[in-house]
Amino acid sequence: MSITAPPGAQMNSHTTSPEEIERRADAVVVAVATEMSGQLDELIGSLQTLLSEEITELRGDPALREMLAASNAGNLEAFTEVVRYGIDTSVLTAPTAAEEYARWLARRAIASSALIRAYRFGQQLVLRWFMTRIAEREPDARVAYEAGRRAMELAFGYVDTVLERVVAVYEAERERWLANRSTERAAALKSLLSGDGSHSAAAERSLGYRLGRRHLALAMWTDERRQAEGDLHRFETLLTSLGALVDAQQAPLFVPQDRSVAWAWIPLGAQAGAPAVERLAALTEKAGADIRLAIGTPATGAAGFRATHTEALRAQTVAMIAGDRAEQVTSFGDADVRTAALLAADLEATRQLVAATLGALGEDSAATARLRETLLAFLSENGSYVATARRIHLHKNTVKYRVDKAVQARGRPLDEDRLELELALIAGRRLGGAVLRTAPARPATR
Repeated sequence: MSITAPPGAQMNSHTTSPEEIERRADAVVVAVATEMSGQLDELIGSLQTLLSEEITELRGDPALREMLAASNAGNLEAFTEVVRYGIDTSVLTAPTAAEEYARWLARRAIASSALIRAYRFGQQLVLRWFMTRIAEREPDARVAYEAGRRAMELAFGYVDTVLERVVAVYEAERERWLANRSTERAAALKSLLSGDGSHSAAAERSLGYRLGRRHLALAMWTDERRQAEGDLHRFETLLTSLGALVDAQQAPLFVPQDRSVAWAWIPLGAQAGAPAVERLAALTEKAGADIRLAIGTPATGAAGFRATHTEALRAQTVAMIAGDRAEQVTSFGDADVRTAALLAADLEATRQLVAATLGALGEDSAATARLRETLLAFLSENGSYVATARRIHLHKNTVKYRVDKAVQARGRPLDEDRLELELALIAGRRLGGAVLRTAPARPATR
C-alpha cells in the first residue's frame, strides 16, 4: 500500500536528515494511533460488517457475533497500545477475548482458515484507515512514506504474533474438544449398541444422528498388512458415495474403530431396501481394490440401528475368515452369508462337518472348488440340469459331468444327508481354507 502526498502539498527540503524523517514519521504514526483509540467503536462496527460479508463461517449465532465483537475490540485496543507505546510485537500475548473466540470456533468445528482470514481482513481494514489518516496529516511525501512503512511493519508484526498465539489456542482446544467428543460419542454408541434405549435422545445429540428412521449398517476395513495412512479418508469418501447412491436422508454416521476399520450407518427412506451388491461393489472398487465392505439389512428405529449393525459385523466375520477369497462386498442379505455366519460361530465343528460330509470333495483346490460350485447350484435348482446350466452359463452336459464327478469325489449319493451337504458346500464357498482340507502335494511331472 503506497502513500502519496495530497494535491497541493509542498515537499520539505531535501536537506532534511533521515533521522528527522524517521522521528517525524514515528510521531505521525503515534498521533494516528491516538486518533484511532478514540474511534474504536466505529472501527469495530466496520470490521464486524466486513467479516460478516466476507467470511460466511463467522456469521454464526448471536453469541458468536458477540464474541467476535469482543475479539475485534481486544485486538484493536491492543494494536493501538503497541503503536502508541512502542511495545515489541514479538513478545505480545493475544487478548483474552481473542483467545476465547478461537476456542468457541474450535468447539463449533469452524475451520481455522476462517480465523486466519479474519485477521488478514482486519489487518487490511486497519492499514487502509491508517494510510488515509497519514496522508491527511503529513504533506511531506517522504515522511508519509516512512510513516506508512512503519504502520505496515507494526501491523504485520502484531498480526503475525497474535495470530500464531490464537491459532495455537484454537488447535489445542480443537484437539481437546475432539477427544472429549470422541469419548462422549463412544460412550453413547456403546450404550446404544448394548440395548439401552433409555437415553436415545442423548445418544442422538452425541452422535449427531437421528435414530427414529430406517438404517443400513456397514463395516469397512482393509487388510492390516496393507493398511495405509489414508484408509479412513478413503472410507469416508466411499461412505459419501454410498449415501448418494441410496439417497440418504441425512449425513451418514461414520465411526472409526482404528486406522483400518470403521463402522457406519446410512439413513434410508422409510421403505428403502439395501442397494444391489453389484452397485455397492462398483463404488467400493472405485474407492480402492483393497477395501472390503460388509453390510447388514435395513431396519428401523433404535432397535433396528443395533440389529443392522450386528448383521454387518456377522457378514464381516464371514469375509474376514475367508480372507483373500472373500468378495469385495459381503451382504447379510445373502442367504449363503447368513448360513455361513452361523457356521463361523464354531469353526472346529464346521471343519468336522465339511470333512465328514464332503469327503474328497472338501479338498481345498481349484478343481474341487468348481465341482462344489456346480453341485451347490444344482441342489439350489432342485436337481435340474437345464436350470443349473442356465444359472451358471454352462452346457447341461458339462453340468452333468461335474455333478457326477462331485458325487464320485464325495463317495455318497446326493440324497444322503442332504441338509448337511448343502451346509458343507456353503461353508466351503464362504469360509474357504478355514474349513476345507489342505490339498495334498502333487508329484512333480517330467
